[in-house]
Amino acid sequence: MTHDPQINPASNDVTGIAAQANQLLANTQAMLGQSLIDMATPIELVMIAAVAQGHVLLEGVPGTAKTTLCRTLASAVGLDFRRIQFTPDLLPSDVTGTKILDQEKTKFVLQPGPIFCQLLLGDELNRAPARTQAALLEAMQENQVTIEGDTLPLPQPFIVLATQNPVEQEGVYRLPEAQLDRFLFRVNVGYPERDSEIDLLDLQERTPAKMEQICDAKTLLVLQKAVPQVHATQEIKEYMVDLIRATREHREVLLGASPRAGINLLKAARSRALFAGRNFVSHEDVQAMAGPVLEHRIIMRPEAELSGHAASDLVLDVLRSVPIREA
Repeated sequence: MTHDPQINPASNDVTGIAAQANQLLANTQAMLGQSLIDMATPIELVMIAAVAQGHVLLEGVPGTAKTTLCRTLASAVGLDFRRIQFTPDLLPSDVTGTKILDQEKTKFVLQPGPIFCQLLLGDELNRAPARTQAALLEAMQENQVTIEGDTLPLPQPFIVLATQNPVEQEGVYRLPEAQLDRFLFRVNVGYPERDSEIDLLDLQERTPAKMEQICDAKTLLVLQKAVPQVHATQEIKEYMVDLIRATREHREVLLGASPRAGINLLKAARSRALFAGRNFVSHEDVQAMAGPVLEHRIIMRPEAELSGHAASDLVLDVLRSVPIREA
């Protein structure tokens, strides 16, 4: 397999970086596809989010390889990986760390928590109470952690991948809107197709393929720096704003997308364009990113939910109804 060529950190050639980003994504999907079946779309969305400096909430029933995706992706892109299993008795200090007394030095020293890494997996995030969930908010928004009055920067890049089971209602704590809004994407990880599930069983009888490192943290930082340079026309920006405003005005919506959702939609569309090998945003980029960015930021009216309508249906309706602005 041909791996991603080194991306020059000093390069300002967005077109050249985009071509290499496109190859990087293809290599990553091919490598992870050896052990993850029918996961090309979740892999692509996680890579887009990482380069857009965003975080991802992976939602799906147990046994759909959400945790495996996070662990193998961290190995493939060469990031320092930590995992936190969220439980009802988990404390904020178990996430961020605390200060402990050093008997030899007779002073308190910092004991860093698992959050001090480049890729953090928050497994079953909704099993922890709100106080512990809130320990992630500062880190996700500002890339820093405050421990007993001291503010410490987090390693870069810093990416949170959290999982939750949407089916279970007992022993879980619903994620508040303020925390959901910190996630760039919510990605639904479903069941594989029948033939793919047969391939998955066959895969268990073979020796696992060796996971090779495709790139490193420096490569991701270069791509993150290139994202704002991907051109978005005024018409594209107006189209995004029209989509955002349409979610607020829809008859089935109690709370529509916020202005921050529009900012995140632009970042995600630019990152997708970069991975597509382009230095400009297209309407297709905006439409492809609308679902993952907007669905978890929309609150439906209770009567709409009782009628079986979901936020995903509403986003599709908005995409159909809002006209595309041409230059």
